[in-house]
Amino acid sequence: MEEIMGKQKSVHAEHAASRKLNGVWLVVLGAAMWGVDPLFRILLLKSFTSTQIVLLEHILLMVYALPVLWIHRAELRKLALRHVFAILFISWGGSAIATIMFTSAFAHGNPNTVLLLQKLQPLFAIVMARFVLKETLPKRFPVLLIVALGGTYLLTFGWSGSGGSFAEVAGVSGLLSIGAAVLWGGSTVMGRVLLNKVSFESVTALRFAAALPLLLVTSWIEPSTWVMPTNLGDWASVSGSLLLQAFLPGLLSLLLYYKGLSNTKASYATLAELSFPAVGVLVNWIVFQQALTTSQLVGFVLIWGAIVSLSRQK
Repeated sequence: MEEIMGKQKSVHAEHAASRKLNGVWLVVLGAAMWGVDPLFRILLLKSFTSTQIVLLEHILLMVYALPVLWIHRAELRKLALRHVFAILFISWGGSAIATIMFTSAFAHGNPNTVLLLQKLQPLFAIVMARFVLKETLPKRFPVLLIVALGGTYLLTFGWSGSGGSFAEVAGVSGLLSIGAAVLWGGSTVMGRVLLNKVSFESVTALRFAAALPLLLVTSWIEPSTWVMPTNLGDWASVSGSLLLQAFLPGLLSLLLYYKGLSNTKASYATLAELSFPAVGVLVNWIVFQQALTTSQLVGFVLIWGAIVSLSRQK
């Protein structure tokens, strides 16, 4: 009997490890899809502002969100106040306010300082996961964190350094960038809180649906006017890009991401998300012919080495 129970425990342990491994790689895949975002957004920015693009994306994504929320309405009745807060955090804070803060930071200071401080996002996510989710970390995790952050630094700045100063970090630009990093890191943790209560399909739908009212208000008060395409060819090009933008790096990426996050610690997921800048560099190199430097290649290898090692952590 003891032997049978031992084998059952071993099978359960192997199954749990397999789900965790698959979860990490689903987060990696979902985040990597965000790296193809510029392929569609650059074309759309010729016709719309960033706010208008995001608003149109979310209107299209209601085609997914509304039926899913109706099908899973029983789950929604079980949500407590902390889950409502988590929904608003990931939809308003992570999707809208963080993006506004990050964009505004560029208007107030050194872009290198803004980018550098944004790379602190995994640190905030790990700290929040420790206190909110009571997550524990394996011994090798700090080493992987340093390696991954080092790789991200090289992807962004190369060997030359950021060129920032303490005065810039403590200024308006630095504080805005840090605020965005906190909100993005916290969104990973709040997503994990929600996934303890509802399915990943519902979390994805809630993120889109809850963000729409705020985007409508933001678009309404924005001074920019709507500039529509003037001919049929432009309409077809813009419409195609908008549909691909909404349903590939928008819907599909988040479904993969939240499916993976449901079986992954938030602290692990925040490192797995670094596949996003790594793939972004490849897109710039392959599609936009931006030369891949030695430092970026080293950073790319460091990030993926850390991700592979992370997926093998027990």
